[in-house]
Parts: sequence; C-alpha cells; structure tokens
Amino acid sequence: MRTYKQIFSELKRAALIPFFVIGDPDFDTSLAIVKTAIDAGADVLELGIPFSDPIADGPTIQKADIRALTSGINVQKAREFIEKVKDYKDIPIGLLMYYNLIYQYGTQKFFSDFHEAGVNSVLVADLSIDDADEITAPAASAGLDTVFMVTPNTTPERMKLIASKTTGFIYTVSLLGVTGSREKLSDTVEVLIGKLKKLTSVPVCVGFGISKPEHAAAVASAGADGVIIGSKIVELIEKNLSNREKMLAEISTFLSDVKSAIKHQSN
Repeated sequence: MRTYKQIFSELKRAALIPFFVIGDPDFDTSLAIVKTAIDAGADVLELGIPFSDPIADGPTIQKADIRALTSGINVQKAREFIEKVKDYKDIPIGLLMYYNLIYQYGTQKFFSDFHEAGVNSVLVADLSIDDADEITAPAASAGLDTVFMVTPNTTPERMKLIASKTTGFIYTVSLLGVTGSREKLSDTVEVLIGKLKKLTSVPVCVGFGISKPEHAAAVASAGADGVIIGSKIVELIEKNLSNREKMLAEISTFLSDVKSAIKHQSN
C-alpha cells in the first residue's frame, strides 16, 4: 500500500488532493467520479463518509451528505467503496469524518477494518486535539496515520501539540468558517504555512476555500505540500446531477487545470 511518506517524498511539487463524499450522488456514479479524478492526476484522495450532522461543512458538502445518505450509503458500504477504489489504483486515501460514526462502529474495529480496506489516515473533524488520545493509540495499532487540523486562530502552543500527534499530514484550514468555495483566497495562508514549517517536518496540506487553479498555485507557491479541494468539485457534481457524462467531463477538466497550475508553479 502506497504511503504518504512515499508520495510526498517523490513529488517535486504540491500534491493534488481532491475531496469527495462517498456515494454522492449514488454508489456507482461516485465511484466513476473518483476514478475520473484519479485519471485526471489526483495524487491523494480525501474521502468523507456521509454523516447527518457534518458541523465543519458548509451547505455544498452538507447537501452531498444528504444525497449520499438518501442513496443508502452507510459505513459498511463506504468500506466496499474504498476497496473498489484501491482495486482501480493504489492511491493513498484519507478519511475525513465525524467521531460518532467511528464510536458506533467500535473505534479499534473501525480503524482496523478501514486500514485493511486501503485507508491511510483518518481525520475526525469534530474531535479536539485535547481528546486526540481517543484515536491516536487505536490508529497506530491499526497501522493508520493521524491527521489533525490547524486553523488561522490556532495558538503556537497548540500548533506544537497538534504537530506532535500528527504522523500523516497537517490539514491546514485556510480560513475561519466552514467548507465552501470562495472567490478570494485567505491572506492568512502563507503565514500559517510558514509557522507550521518551522514546527514540524510532517507535510502541510491546505484546504477550505480553494476553488480555482490560481488558488491552488498560490497555496503551492506559499510552500504547501498538498492542496485539498472539496466544495468546488462537489458543486460540479450538484450542478450536473441530470447529466453524468457532463459531470465527469467537467470534473476531469477542472482537476487537470488545477494540476497544471500546481506543476507550473513548481517549475
């Protein structure tokens, strides 16, 4: 299984990391979307298991969760989905999800089962770093990396704590607020990346609000090891629910454009 260490050490540029809600709008279409993203140049995947109360997410991803849940996606089907993705290509996969789903499944069993399915890391969006011990030991014993979030208002002391408990990559939130496309990139990103780079050798990946190729290029230029894009891609799914071929084509074009922008930035 390909690891984050392998990917980030091999790349001479920032990694392209698209985010999708598993099963949005349905299992088969979602799998076709993820395969399209891989073919368009995704280096790592960030996948969400749909949840009824996704408090870190804005309206776009909330609606994606509703579509996926309505189509019958649950934790077991999410595991099947990941196995099918890994059958298509051995690409690192991070889960971004909420603790209730893990707790109900059984924490150790969840981590073991999903690592076996091909998952590299789990980020629990509603788990504070103060409660990280709930998952760090079970994740490590299952062979999973840990990923935690840093935001623009995280204090330097807490950044150090977060960095010390992170083995995969630090998910750097570019702005205050929930997920969603933004016209303008936050001006706090470069400073935040700089602070983290002084604290840790773990890769620093940036998400929230990145919705244009030029945003991705700017984040890469600021020193990020990875660029995470979610809401913009989920918008393309929502916009084309009645036309699957157009949906896949638009996602492919968008991700190819983002990849080109990142590559151009690193030349």
